[in-house]
Amino acid sequence: MHKLPDGLAYDEHGPADAATILFLHGGGGGSWMWQPQVERLHDYHLLVPDLPGHGDSTGIRLTSIEDVTDRMTGLIQEKAHGGSAHVVGLSLGAQVAVYLLARAPEVVDHAVVSSALLKPMAMQWLYAPGFLRLMFNISVAPFRNSHWWAHVNMKYSAGIPDEYFPQYFNLYQKMTADQFVDMTRVGLQNHIPEGLAQARNPTLALCGEKEYREMQASTRAIAATLPKGEAFQVTYPKGVPLREQHNWSMTYPEQFTKTIKAWIEDRPLPAELIPM
Repeated sequence: MHKLPDGLAYDEHGPADAATILFLHGGGGGSWMWQPQVERLHDYHLLVPDLPGHGDSTGIRLTSIEDVTDRMTGLIQEKAHGGSAHVVGLSLGAQVAVYLLARAPEVVDHAVVSSALLKPMAMQWLYAPGFLRLMFNISVAPFRNSHWWAHVNMKYSAGIPDEYFPQYFNLYQKMTADQFVDMTRVGLQNHIPEGLAQARNPTLALCGEKEYREMQASTRAIAATLPKGEAFQVTYPKGVPLREQHNWSMTYPEQFTKTIKAWIEDRPLPAELIPM
């Protein structure tokens, strides 16, 4: 891992003369979530940060989507080839990608945003800081060293494949109540940002066919707001649960990588994508 002066940690891969892709992971994860893409995209220069409050960037508190966005702008300006990058985001990372388009479109080439929640979820009271802290203290803190309980959470809440258990368990053991509250609060308090309609970057907005209706509405809204935005639903084999659809960069890495390559290379999109 490398670090910027502000403490932001990032990995860097690929040729020194290739176009840059910036990968932005989901809440509660880390740069390790993009390992399947790192293994498949040897012809690109890849920037893979740990977002604030995650992984090796826990020295930076996750305070707002705007703060994360500004830090990603700085990373692109300093480390991306030519001062701009294709941006690929999942979940919280997809929200950051949308805010990048609104706040600093000049540093973004193509964008792929998967499962960016920008519409309010139902029963918002469940996400009040006090209630979130209570849930963490009941369901996580007492079981910090339980491999079994961590695996249950990884499998049935996050939909992360078994081979990533060591990385997930390391995160699970180290997460604090403050980090959990910050991550959930920041992830649920966003909206279509001001200025997005002025961004002319080609943007692919995606969500799984079984994602929450608020996620699907957000996907449509992103594409409708952007002059060069398109919204697609990702289809899966019958019986694939929501948790695996959300983290499809890990559960279906070939399909995910094929999709982002087609978009940033201006080639036809895979047949598994259905226009919304």
